[in-house]
Amino acid sequence: MRAVLRSVMVLSFGVLASGAALAQGGKGSVEKLYVLNCGEGVAGDISRWSPGINEGKSMDFVDSCYLIKHAQGWFLWDTGVADAVAAMPNGLAPADPKAVFWRKPKTLAAQLEQVGVKPADVKAMAVSHTHPDHIGNVELFPAAMLYVQKAEYQWPGTNNQPRFKPEHPVTLLEGDRDVFGDGSVVILSTPGHTPGHQSLLVRLQSSGAIVLTGDAVHFKANWDNRGVPSMNVSKDQTLASMQKIADVIAKEKAQLWINHDKAQRDGLKMAPESYN
Repeated sequence: MRAVLRSVMVLSFGVLASGAALAQGGKGSVEKLYVLNCGEGVAGDISRWSPGINEGKSMDFVDSCYLIKHAQGWFLWDTGVADAVAAMPNGLAPADPKAVFWRKPKTLAAQLEQVGVKPADVKAMAVSHTHPDHIGNVELFPAAMLYVQKAEYQWPGTNNQPRFKPEHPVTLLEGDRDVFGDGSVVILSTPGHTPGHQSLLVRLQSSGAIVLTGDAVHFKANWDNRGVPSMNVSKDQTLASMQKIADVIAKEKAQLWINHDKAQRDGLKMAPESYN
């Protein structure tokens, strides 16, 4: 029964997306892109992201989520650190002191409300990968269609537990996916950090093309030097994915928005302001 329901939801959303593509003529279907503050923290030792460099050096990290208003409806990319962390006065300390100590200045729910969006309004979503700082609020949207790579979905979690609730509607991908069928929001398969990592290409009417990296790269220095974090599942896949992103950027004349890079994020407009 659950499989049938899942299939029906996938089919229904696909049909609607195709209709939207026809109605929009394949152009100008993304109306707004919002950048949401989904966490702020401090990495204890950034050499775990750049082996052999910056030993013992700490760095400020940020965690962004992105809300897209498409002609077909609302689409969310990544869900950030769990909103419950906002109620922790001292933040969420990592088990590994070299990792990121997260704080949550604003909940995702509150930021959605600020732009007039209820969780139930989000009909589709995708996560770059399944690390906790990217899937912390997936179940705030229990009915939203979740786009995730099959390799990521099937990757065993802690104690071999599933990474998502089995009842959450899901579309399993095996490669790139044009979400709405009009080229405006395209999921890019970029494995390496995790088995089914993915990035996102968004084509905006005024701001042009933007690639949202997820954790295909963590900060600009690693992008410039093609640095591969020691915890990544595959160095070769990571480097190939970086090259794929570089090729997309060159073809689209796109901006590269690096998810955890605080210096770059601080220069962006944050919700309730938006890009179009």
